[in-house]
Amino acid sequence: MPITYRVDHDARVVVAVGQGILTEADLIEYQREVWSRPDIAGYSELGDLRRVTEIEMDSHHIQNLARTAARMDEKTSNSRLAIVVATDLLFGLSRMFQAYRELNRQSSKDVGVFRTIEEALAFLGIDYVLPMPHLP
Repeated sequence: MPITYRVDHDARVVVAVGQGILTEADLIEYQREVWSRPDIAGYSELGDLRRVTEIEMDSHHIQNLARTAARMDEKTSNSRLAIVVATDLLFGLSRMFQAYRELNRQSSKDVGVFRTIEEALAFLGIDYVLPMPHLP
């Protein structure tokens, strides 16, 4: 899977890094694997997509991903998802995902899209550098 993650229980955040070619199936698999864990319910998330070289998704895939993610949200918390991207294409697709999440009544995560890790950490309310997961 082109997504590697680590859980930071102290910061109550999941740090995920995508790399290479990313598909809807990759993101759905990550979503189901990670967010079905009861020990991280209500945690925020930092999604670093700066190493993604290609994305094989269209607007229908983005909408489906947003719907799947919203269904898995912990409804009793106000967690956040910060997505960090390096390209204009990923910025646009991530903003589309953000819009679909905002329109979904099941969604309880506040989503932000950023160009730098520093902006994303500020959005998450974290004032120190988080260790990243080890990449394969």
